[in-house]
Parts: sequence; structure tokens; C-alpha cells
Amino acid sequence: MSLFWRIFSLNAAGLVVAAAMLLGPVTVSTPVLPAEALVVVVGLALLLVGNAVVLRLGLAPLRRLGRAMADADLLRPGAREVVAGPAEAAELISTYNSMLDRLQSERAAGAARALSAQERERHRIAAELHDEVGQTLTAVLLQLKRVADRAPAGLREEVGQAQEATRAGLDEIRRIARRLRPGVLEELGLVSALRSLAGEFTAHGLTVRHHVPAELPPLTEEAELVLYRVAQEGLTNTARHSGADRAEVELTGRPDGVELVVRDNGTGIGGSPEGAGIRGMRERALLVGAELSVRPGRERGTEIRLRVPAGGGR
Repeated sequence: MSLFWRIFSLNAAGLVVAAAMLLGPVTVSTPVLPAEALVVVVGLALLLVGNAVVLRLGLAPLRRLGRAMADADLLRPGAREVVAGPAEAAELISTYNSMLDRLQSERAAGAARALSAQERERHRIAAELHDEVGQTLTAVLLQLKRVADRAPAGLREEVGQAQEATRAGLDEIRRIARRLRPGVLEELGLVSALRSLAGEFTAHGLTVRHHVPAELPPLTEEAELVLYRVAQEGLTNTARHSGADRAEVELTGRPDGVELVVRDNGTGIGGSPEGAGIRGMRERALLVGAELSVRPGRERGTEIRLRVPAGGGR
């Protein structure tokens, strides 16, 4: 029954009872006698209590819907609000659930296009860094070597310093290019790419251990790229913000897919809001129907857990 008819029926029943009592043996004197006043007050109180109960029960689903709308996050797909209550409230909740499904679907599609364009741009920039900037710096190194061979003894040390600076810049360019385009992922697969990633971050006081089996369930290219990028972003956050000296990358095959865990022993995220890095990981997880959780580690630090279903991204 709709909320309108519930309230109308209750008020109509109260008025009918009141009218029947006035037309029957119950009378109201002038001045009003205490017993007559008591009957009127009790009847009014019962009518008000009935209205309050009906309104409270009828509006309870709307209060739950309001809380669900306030807590809704398109990057966190979860359970929908239960369709219950009066007809108007049930219809509104059902419409809201349908709208949320549509918005999440549209956001996932838009994120897929944006991330695909981002990966293409990463490839283009990486190729330009490697082919143009890298070759230019290599030519500069060769020229500096010829200059060093002919330079007076007093200038050779300065030329040598210029060579070292150029060589360091070239190494940095190559490192950036590798991070922009995971060539090892395309050429050798996910297992080798994750092991290489762990080795790349094992520097500057951070030790990264990896537990990656040689055999994994079949994964699509999209799922492998999501796993790699989430591991990369997790280790980047660890190296930049956590103050950790140990990190771990673990990939486990499961009957229903694979699970990636990136954990560290740093300071953790505490109560700070999620940054662009974590939200980017959530967007990538949505592309392949994966579940991403970011929570405190077992002892300290942060643990990122990504569960990718079998056939994710198909």
C-alpha cells in the first residue's frame, strides 16, 4: 500500500470513529466534563501516535536511501539499497539503483577510453624519449669522448664530469621510458614484468621481495596490464610516501582468477583521503571487473589487494 493511502486510511478511520461516537451515546457538555475531556484527549493522542508510526515506517526507506546516496562512490561498486517500503519509496529506490548501475557502466566505459588513450600516449612519449632523446644523448656521449681524448690534461676532469652527468641523464631517460611503456610485459609476459618491476624498485633503501609463480591462469592483455600498473603504482606510493624499507609483491593463482598483493612496512595511509594514485588504481580495476582493497597491513604499513576474475577484461 502506498504511503498516501496508509495515512489517508488512518485519518479516515479516526474521523469515522469520532463521528460515530458523537452520534452515539458519547456527548460533549458545556462546560466540558473531565471524563469527556479525557475521552477526546485519548482519541487525539491515539490518532497522533498512529500518524507518527505510519510516517516513521513509511519514511524509513527514504532515510536509508539518503544515507546510501551520500555514501555512494562509483569507484566502489557494491550492494544496492534494498527495495522495500511503501510503493512510492520502493519505486524511488528501484529507480536510484538502476541509475547507479547505468552511471557505473558509463563511467567504466569512459574510463576505459581514457586509460586506453593514456596508454597510447605513454607509448608515444616512451618511443620519443628512447628514439630521439636517447639517441641524442648517446651522440653527445660519443662527442664528449672524442673531446676528452684531445682535451688538455687540465680539462679532462671537467669533461669526464660532463660525461658522467650525460650518462646519468641517459640512464634516467631509459628508466622513465621503461616505466611509461612496460616493454618487458609485452615481450616476456606478466611474470617477468613483475619480477623486473620489483628489481627496479629495490634501491634507495627499499628492498622489494617478490613471490610470483611461473604458471598463472590465462589472462587477457587488459587484465595483465591492470595487474602490472596497480603493482607499479603501489610500489611508487611506497617509495615516495610510506618511508618503508621493505615491500613485497605477491601474485597468486586461484580457481576463480588471480590475486595481487602489494604490502609494505611503512607509516600507512592512516585517515588521510585517497589520492589520485589509489583512485586511478580503482578505475583500472573496474575495467576488468576486479575488486581492489586498500587497508592497513597485518602489523603496520599498507596492503593493496587486487582480485582479478578469470577472463577479466573480456
